[in-house]
Amino acid sequence: MIHLSRWKVILLALSFVFGLFFAYPNVLTAEQKAALPGWLPKSGVNLGLDLQGGSYLLLEVDVPEMREKRLTNLGEDARTVLGETGIDISGIQQDGSGVTVTLADPASMDRALEAMRPLTGGAGQVAERIVRRQGEDRIRYAFTQQAMDSMASTAVTQSIEVVRRRIDSLGTREPSITRQGADRIVIQAPGESDPAELERIIGTTAQLTFQMVDVENSVEEALAGFPPPDAEIIPDAAGFPYLVKKRILVSGENLTRAQVTTDQNNQTAIGFNFDSAGARRFGEATAQNIGKPFAIILDGVVISAPNIRSAITGGSGIIEGSFTIQEAAELVNLLNGGALPAPLQVEERRTVSAALGADAVEAGALSTAIGFAIILIFMLLSYGFLFGGISIIGLLLNGLLIIAAMSMTGAALTLPGIAGLVLTFAVAVDANVLIYERMRDEARAGRSVIASLDAGFNKAMGTIIDANLTTLVAAAIMFVLGAGPVKGFAWTLSIGVFTSMLSAVLVAQVALAWWLKVAKPKKLPIAE
Repeated sequence: MIHLSRWKVILLALSFVFGLFFAYPNVLTAEQKAALPGWLPKSGVNLGLDLQGGSYLLLEVDVPEMREKRLTNLGEDARTVLGETGIDISGIQQDGSGVTVTLADPASMDRALEAMRPLTGGAGQVAERIVRRQGEDRIRYAFTQQAMDSMASTAVTQSIEVVRRRIDSLGTREPSITRQGADRIVIQAPGESDPAELERIIGTTAQLTFQMVDVENSVEEALAGFPPPDAEIIPDAAGFPYLVKKRILVSGENLTRAQVTTDQNNQTAIGFNFDSAGARRFGEATAQNIGKPFAIILDGVVISAPNIRSAITGGSGIIEGSFTIQEAAELVNLLNGGALPAPLQVEERRTVSAALGADAVEAGALSTAIGFAIILIFMLLSYGFLFGGISIIGLLLNGLLIIAAMSMTGAALTLPGIAGLVLTFAVAVDANVLIYERMRDEARAGRSVIASLDAGFNKAMGTIIDANLTTLVAAAIMFVLGAGPVKGFAWTLSIGVFTSMLSAVLVAQVALAWWLKVAKPKKLPIAE
């Protein structure tokens, strides 16, 4: 193992080139990075929230409200389907997982079951809802137990993706969005100094629906407490009440694209496009209701209620609402990012100031420098300038490779990550200590310089690999099961395990093989 192999020299040279190539952007200013050619890397190490400052939000997904809304939609689906079939119902009762529909005429049971059966899903789909007979005049229409069990988990997963898209649209660099527990989301946004603004953007539900305005019943009677069972009062932004059918014709789930545009009066508006299913449903609804108004509703507020002049079959249209350009652009970002499946409740918010972040960076840099200095002094005193100096060169390469790897992968460096960096230096130099001590033992036993060097690498390598593997397994467990700072520590430590194996062992092998070839020593300097 002590031979000066060409492939080891090439690998070591490539390691230095890799480290310099991806780490150098960290010493450039923003203007210098912008002036670089496009093929050169420009990303440096991203500082985490605790080092850079920013906003922290702990959000809770309102799963009960989401379930309540979906149960309401079940009732409206049943009411609409049976009404279109000409089957009268005497009531719809909602409970924990579905609704029970009571028929006015028990003789219509078979027709009602036949009409409602398509509501469970098409052929080849996993049924999330069931329709079954319950007594002589009642039909049970409900979510399956599997659908109810997965509802909360799915809502949190979808919320995380929506929140991520919305934060990305703000230009925030390297946000950390993680799940906490069953129904909570932790958001760390470095560089965002206003958590209230961040909360406003990501907390907007952005539920867009198209529903018919009820022109057959009186708004006044509904306001007096006598609304029809299939309609509800929804106000516009000025508080003007509209009586709107509960049935949703098309929702934002069918939206494929939204963009800022202008209407026929050259006023700012929002253009939209539906997918094929949404375009078909929207075309059918507008064709059946020509001359009637329909409401465009965003988060429980009517933003427009135009009359249908003709069937809209192209799957596209515009939303007029006296928007400013800024309001329209923000709404377009929200719609393109997708609607939250459930409201988000803020449980905790806080701001880490840039001053605190700067203090943390200074403290982290100081602790790293002190740790490196202690290691340097120990290695020089224990093994002399030759062997100790080789270890220090390996440590410098190790640090360079860690910075390069974190810059290339876009990983965020946190304060616990700095602790992982210091620990990585200690683990890396530990490999050299194992090798050198084995060499010392072999030399004291009377073996030659070459035999001592070779035995040092051969016999210590098994212990080094075992130690690094156990460290890597522990880091992997922390990364998978941990969150936030724990992940930062685990990620830095994991990178350090791989780079330390390369730097500590390879640098020592190449340097000592070259020293052996040039100096031709008669005894090992560290044997005394």
